[in-house]
Amino acid sequence: MTQRVELATVMDRLAIEELITDYAVSVDDGDWTAYRGLFSPDGRADYRRAGGIEGGAAEITEWLTRTMELFPMRQHLIVNRRLRFGRLDNDTGDTADVQADYINPMRFAGTGAGTASDAPSGAPDFVCGGRYAFALVRTHAGWRLRGVTVHEKWRRTEGAAAATAS
Repeated sequence: MTQRVELATVMDRLAIEELITDYAVSVDDGDWTAYRGLFSPDGRADYRRAGGIEGGAAEITEWLTRTMELFPMRQHLIVNRRLRFGRLDNDTGDTADVQADYINPMRFAGTGAGTASDAPSGAPDFVCGGRYAFALVRTHAGWRLRGVTVHEKWRRTEGAAAATAS
């Protein structure tokens, strides 16, 4: 690899890292315009293995807008990112796949309004974890999500049961 190719690869990796972080922040902040903007025109997401739906980015954005009202406090932590570049039109580096683990603590609406000071313990009511599979494509606007698949592996809701019992 030449230094120019190595530098381009590093720049692509940084741009992809930023895109994955922007994904988490847009969901956590409820910035659905930003979320929709992360996808390529043909972008899709599949949340079925986490109890959700599968569809185009616009449909998923509408679903998330409604669903996330249940959780005013959200915090996605996306870790252990494994990035692999692929090929598109015989040009190396125009596609990429990222596998990343996540943990996602959330607070149900009505159990502290999303702030630690409102709740006795400040702890989340609902925590889940699993693995994302991100499919990315380089566009004229930069790297975009072509696909997001969520593979939820576990969830815990004891906090909600404890809050209801008290």
